[in-house]
Amino acid sequence: MANSYYDPADLRKFGNITEWSEELGNRFFEYYGKVFEEGALSAREKSLIALAVAHVVKCPYCIDAYTKDGLQRGITKEEMMEAVHAGAAIESGATLVHGVQMMNKYNKLSM
Repeated sequence: MANSYYDPADLRKFGNITEWSEELGNRFFEYYGKVFEEGALSAREKSLIALAVAHVVKCPYCIDAYTKDGLQRGITKEEMMEAVHAGAAIESGATLVHGVQMMNKYNKLSM
């Protein structure tokens, strides 16, 4: 198996980001922790959202973390895949809707 730029072991080092910027790192983790607390959305729902976003932003560390988190929260593989598809649909729709900009620009320039 070939080496990958992304080493799964690096996910365990995430907390180390505070070493080079303690104040900002700590503030991030405080915020991050607050975001994933139970609120108007359940921790389970937030985990599914995080999994979908992880795929959209293409973060292998986040995909690993939120797949594991989802399993621990009883999220099924079908629910996970549906969340991934929802993220993919939004991402592709956002790409395609920018086609309107291209069409407008083309029409303006070709007059």
